Amino acid sequence: MLTTTISDFRKDIKKYLDNVIENFETLIINRGKDSGVVIISLDEYNSLRATQHELSSKVNEQRLDSAINKLKTGASFEKELLD
Repeated sequence: MLTTTISDFRKDIKKYLDNVIENFETLIINRGKDSGVVIISLDEYNSLRATQHELSSKVNEQRLDSAINKLKTGASFEKELLD
């Protein structure tokens, strides 16, 4: 996680944004007392949204937990996909 001030961010925007995208960094820009902005890459944002959707209902959450448990205990199996 990177942290900077708005002044430093303005001075080198490209460097900060490249770092966020290329290194999957989270950038926090402090804007004074108890305020700030968080910058993440679009890929990271989309991943967070997908996770939020998957966990949005109890049924989805239970299915995911069940699948994780099957993988951990070796109770899962492999299936071949049809062409």
